[in-house]
Amino acid sequence: MTPDEPPNPTSLRRGWTTGACAAAGARAACEALITGHVPASVEIPLPGGQRPRFAVAHEKLGAGFAEVGIIKDAGDDPDVTHGALVVTRVARAAPGEGLVFRAGQGVGTVTRPGLPLAVGEPAINPGPRGMIKAALAEVLGAPADLTVTIAIPGGEEIATHTLNGRLGIVGGLSILGTTGIVIPFSCAAWIDTIHRGVDVARAMGLPHIAAATGSTSEKAVQVLDDLPEPALIEMGDFVGGLLKYLRKHPVERVTIAGGFAKMVKLGQGLLDLHSARGAVDLAWLAARAAEAGASPDLARNIATANTATDALQQAKAQNIDMTARVAAAAWATAAKALTGSPIKLDIAVFDREGKLLARTPARDAGAA
Repeated sequence: MTPDEPPNPTSLRRGWTTGACAAAGARAACEALITGHVPASVEIPLPGGQRPRFAVAHEKLGAGFAEVGIIKDAGDDPDVTHGALVVTRVARAAPGEGLVFRAGQGVGTVTRPGLPLAVGEPAINPGPRGMIKAALAEVLGAPADLTVTIAIPGGEEIATHTLNGRLGIVGGLSILGTTGIVIPFSCAAWIDTIHRGVDVARAMGLPHIAAATGSTSEKAVQVLDDLPEPALIEMGDFVGGLLKYLRKHPVERVTIAGGFAKMVKLGQGLLDLHSARGAVDLAWLAARAAEAGASPDLARNIATANTATDALQQAKAQNIDMTARVAAAAWATAAKALTGSPIKLDIAVFDREGKLLARTPARDAGAA
């Protein structure tokens, strides 16, 4: 079954989070622990009131435990865990222990402060823990002494394609999801990871973080400022998602690093730099070139260039440097989003090879 979807048949198909799969596995395993029989499928409650049904794909019964696996279906979202088997084992625990969560194979452990879980805890987030408790409560009717162990075979390898390592989650994946539902291309998981990266940096007392639009600018700013890995935030296109969070959870200094075209968009006033949300305004860029001394002919050529990179190359050919003005405009946009916060902000603009094109001074953004 899939979550309730819009009636439009062309809409993207939604899916389930690893947390929802773990909760379904926990319910089925708990039923099996009581009855000695693993059900073919189970229904669980989600925080939003939905009651999806999940098919059991793996089962194992043993002395004092039952184990059930659910295959994750992420719908049409390009989720790296799509198709993974989420295995939940429920075992009887000693009287008085209550409900205990453990990380099995392929599920990580928290090693750095700042996340919503204590250091040493299995990376099973509070949302999934709540879903598991609700699913178990429907079977048991009352709290019980149980150990719930979640595993994702192959999870350690899958985790190398996530930002878990940077957040200090080692040994595998996180069990995620607040609603239980994956909305395709909602980008909520990425923005949540940005926020958690800020939390970890703050908890570690790092005075300076750098948020980059891509891997080239990230590597370049790390070398430029000699920053440790936890100070790096893979922001992607979500400048607004980062800055709005920083405004409420400030650090001493933040550097926004990105390629020329992305920083042009930021300079134009965009806080979401994805191509679907806005294009480079070449007329705006031509005006910055004119301010830098470009001739009327060059300004017209920039205004009709194929790309921002093409415009930059034309300007360079005539010894016109408009990158400082782009950086200054990007600073103004970012600073506006940080108004009222005690954060020093600077902008670093890089080319496609990671060469620094322009950089603003680090100044108090809150007074902008």
